[in-house]
Amino acid sequence: MKTLFKKLANRETISYIIFGVMTTVVNYVVNYVCYYSAGFGTFISNIIAWVISVIFAFFVNKIFVFESKSWKPRDLFREFYTFIAARLLSLAFEEVFMVITVDYLHVENWVAKLLANVFVVFMNYFASKFIIFKKGKESHANDSSC
Repeated sequence: MKTLFKKLANRETISYIIFGVMTTVVNYVVNYVCYYSAGFGTFISNIIAWVISVIFAFFVNKIFVFESKSWKPRDLFREFYTFIAARLLSLAFEEVFMVITVDYLHVENWVAKLLANVFVVFMNYFASKFIIFKKGKESHANDSSC
């Protein structure tokens, strides 16, 4: 059990959690303002919140969590493209879940969003760690530029 804890309690995982909480706060605040203050529906509120929080998440994950050093246009484009693709998959899950739970099952919006985020956080972490900001990609890219 100690070994598992040591593997999970590292700089990357802890910073992912911290910045994930910050991203979630951005998402919730934007969703709240759109849904409750601006009067947008569930779908539109969630899309707007998603776009803003994903842009925020990309930069904090790149810089602080996974410490991706390359700002070459090719590397940046690949990271951003795969980040968006992974987030679109989690968005599809979240949208379906939100519409079903809020609009059909009449679960309170913020409760449904919290439940959906549990799955989304795990999905996004593994995509970021093993696909998007995978260590070693930049060194391989630099090797071929001789």
